[in-house]
Amino acid sequence: MRHVLRHPALWLFGFAVWFITLWMLSSKVQHFPPALDFRFSDKLIHFGYFFGGAGLFSAFLYRLKPAAANWKRIFWLTVLVIGLTGALDEYHQSHVPGRSGNDPADFTADLVGALAGALVFRKCHRWIA
Repeated sequence: MRHVLRHPALWLFGFAVWFITLWMLSSKVQHFPPALDFRFSDKLIHFGYFFGGAGLFSAFLYRLKPAAANWKRIFWLTVLVIGLTGALDEYHQSHVPGRSGNDPADFTADLVGALAGALVFRKCHRWIA
């Protein structure tokens, strides 16, 4: 199993699935189950989803050249890509009937999730080394 985790294509595929799922979820009106319908629950969901996306993307970047991993570059490229994805997601939602987009608070939750995900992955990289 550990050998499979060393292939960058696995992590890129995971990121692609993450992105496609995000696009599909953003293309319809969301109704949260009662257990997830509390104040700021949507911000928590944004944070968690983008945290996961940052983990997948940073794992992909790390596995491209693990022996020469430049963590500053991996961190900032991950934050940039995931942050742009969050901005694209907000823009996309603004064109979906029944959705509101361009929400600065949602984008902030996306960006904070990206920052946290990139930082946490830095500490967990040895699991896929």
